[in-house]
Amino acid sequence: MLQPGDLVLCSGTLPRATTFADRLAAAAAAGFAGISLWGRDYDAARAEGHSDADLGRMLDDHGLAVGELDPAWWWLPGAAQIGASLAGPADGGGVFAYGETELFRIAEIVGARSVNAVDVFGGDWGLDVAAEAFAGLCDRAAEHGLLVHVEFLPWSRIPDVSAAWEIVRRADRPNGGVAVDAWHFARSGSTLDDLALVPADRILGVQLDDGPAEPEPDLVIATLHGRLLPGDGEFDLTSLCRALAGSPAPIGVEVFSDDLHALGPAEAARRAADATRAVLAGAADR
Repeated sequence: MLQPGDLVLCSGTLPRATTFADRLAAAAAAGFAGISLWGRDYDAARAEGHSDADLGRMLDDHGLAVGELDPAWWWLPGAAQIGASLAGPADGGGVFAYGETELFRIAEIVGARSVNAVDVFGGDWGLDVAAEAFAGLCDRAAEHGLLVHVEFLPWSRIPDVSAAWEIVRRADRPNGGVAVDAWHFARSGSTLDDLALVPADRILGVQLDDGPAEPEPDLVIATLHGRLLPGDGEFDLTSLCRALAGSPAPIGVEVFSDDLHALGPAEAARRAADATRAVLAGAADR
């Protein structure tokens, strides 16, 4: 079981082509307690010749748990239909082949702690409708022993921590909470005062990363290719980490970065772990 403060190596911090074995080796060597996975990582592992049973044994052999599966994209009104129409060769991100049935099945195979819920397609729904949809997702996830956290994305209809919390609050499910990614927190204009309104025990996901103070011209490109390691940018991670004290979540490190990926999985994982530990230590000292 992952504990608060345990480090989780998020899938996007390593090159997408990293094999499952190399992903585990890199995480374990850098001292991570867990990893996160996308559905496509599971299929890649199977294509590499590993059985479902192999995956569990490999995780155990490396002393690793799976912190979360990404992303739950289908839960909002209309999303399942749109995603289904995009599955296949047009799905360059390898996302929409993994609906609820598939992702929950993978979660059971690898013993995942949680799934990460996001708004991908938008729509004309309001917060009450979103809360009802989230409540249903939480109820179905609970049947598989999963937590669910809403990750806000600045360009989506869940653009900030306040909107994410309002959905979670109205849904009122014991396994539902908010995910706070430092990059999205900064770019959404969310404040520490906004975050303080979210009970610490409902912050079920945390992801650290960094960036420049000035927003990039294209946020989507920047978040997928140009994030910085914690401490290498200008986000106030010290204050954010202190504000997140009391959260039961492990600490994910999610640094989508072409420059970091170019170093290879072992070096990327090592730098991610070292940078995050330094930031956490600095926050604890103040």
